[in-house]
Amino acid sequence: MKDFENRWQQILEFFKTKFTGGETPEIDTILFFIGIQELGIIKPEFSRDEKIDLMHIATCKLLEPYGYYEFTHRDDEAWPHYSRVKKIESGIDQEQLIKEAVINYFAV
Repeated sequence: MKDFENRWQQILEFFKTKFTGGETPEIDTILFFIGIQELGIIKPEFSRDEKIDLMHIATCKLLEPYGYYEFTHRDDEAWPHYSRVKKIESGIDQEQLIKEAVINYFAV
């Protein structure tokens, strides 16, 4: 568990230094940046709906190795699409699962 916390703190520190001007990022901020990475398109500004979609893309990408989502295609605007394979079981700490998946995402 200590290793997990150390690795999570390293990710937070990376985002603090590179993206958030020294502020500790919320998980949504990290998901937003992963979503942009997965989209592969940088725009000067994303709409509110696009930001939500980017966080969803990140969540799908992060949970894909765990069998919760699978990539289906990219649409005409290059946005990735996923289908849900299974629901997250009750009793699983979803935030902890996402943090673990973020750690694994950056470990590759």
